[in-house]
Amino acid sequence: MTASNWVDAMSADDLPKDDVVGLSIAGRDIALYTVGDAVYATDNQCTHGHARLCDGFLDGHEIECPLHQGKFDVRSGAPTCAPVTEAVRTYPVKVEGGRVFLRLD
Repeated sequence: MTASNWVDAMSADDLPKDDVVGLSIAGRDIALYTVGDAVYATDNQCTHGHARLCDGFLDGHEIECPLHQGKFDVRSGAPTCAPVTEAVRTYPVKVEGGRVFLRLD
């Protein structure tokens, strides 16, 4: 995959409003978040407790892990609350023509 490759993830109409959804894209487990009109993407696995972030609670720009309640900023992947100390990987997102695209490289 080259740096210019974008992967079609889903229809923008299927994104839940101000919530998170889990997807399997190109063999990766990805969490997609909508906050207002913005869309963000991270790995779907918590770096602390190995739980799926799509099963957590989204509050503004923070996703709370369902296992130990650690939190990440979905914009940067940075941990914002203990016990999480390691960032979760983020991915560039763009919405074009009613579709959501991710760059996974």
